Amino acid sequence: MIDITFENTIKPILMFFVKHAPFIFGVIINVIIIMVINKIINIFEAKLTARLKEKHSDSTLLNLLPILVKVLKAVIIFMLLVGFLESFGYNVSSIIAGFGITGIAVGFAAKETIGNIFGSLGLLGDKVYKIGDYIKFNGLEGYVEKINLRSTSIRTLDNFVVNVANNKIANEEITNVSKCKKRKIDITVGIEYGTPNEKIDRAIEILKEIATNNEQIIGSGMFTTIDELNNSSIDIRFFGYTTETTWAKYKVVKGNIIREIIHRYREEGISFAFPSTSVYIEKNGN
Repeated sequence: MIDITFENTIKPILMFFVKHAPFIFGVIINVIIIMVINKIINIFEAKLTARLKEKHSDSTLLNLLPILVKVLKAVIIFMLLVGFLESFGYNVSSIIAGFGITGIAVGFAAKETIGNIFGSLGLLGDKVYKIGDYIKFNGLEGYVEKINLRSTSIRTLDNFVVNVANNKIANEEITNVSKCKKRKIDITVGIEYGTPNEKIDRAIEILKEIATNNEQIIGSGMFTTIDELNNSSIDIRFFGYTTETTWAKYKVVKGNIIREIIHRYREEGISFAFPSTSVYIEKNGN
């Protein structure tokens, strides 16, 4: 039978709290201070972020701010911890020295993590990309959603979120599609070899008319011409640039041009070619 009395249960607990009351209250006070400081820092970060977005939407500081805030919070927590331990007579110097020796060992074990942190600082410092940019690298492409200390979150066209280590992505050749001011449109249309000369010329002219009348196509650098005599078609090529650089809008512009080409060619009786083979049989003269 368990003997539950004041002397052997409640009293030891009360004595423990009385004996360690300063330490316990110190822990509680420090936790409250840390929570308040974190709240203040979060408010300051939100206001600074809003101001930077208004004045400098592509500011490097805007991209570095989340990382700097995390570092600041870690430094504040460390300083409060050191001050708290010193107030209770702990030798902080020996503790820090111990952390230094341990840090070397941890550094070797966590070299990938450290590499990712420096990778993220390098990417942000060089302005390789920012949140919201559409990037392509190593067969992966999508929109940048988050840039963390360790990794970058990318939302692909399939709407999946892929986390890529910053140390890895920093060593890749990255194409920032969002930074381009114009995007190439290159369309080749094959028409039949039996198309009359005047309709061949008209086919070229139609491509030029479609591009000229499209406000999303840039006039400079645009051309239409006969590109090649293919195996089963006369290939007519349109080459130009669109002001729409995002993937979805670019595909819409290109699709609209192809749709109009189909409609116009059919209206004017210009037939599209399809893969075919002609067989010629030579009769023996005997």
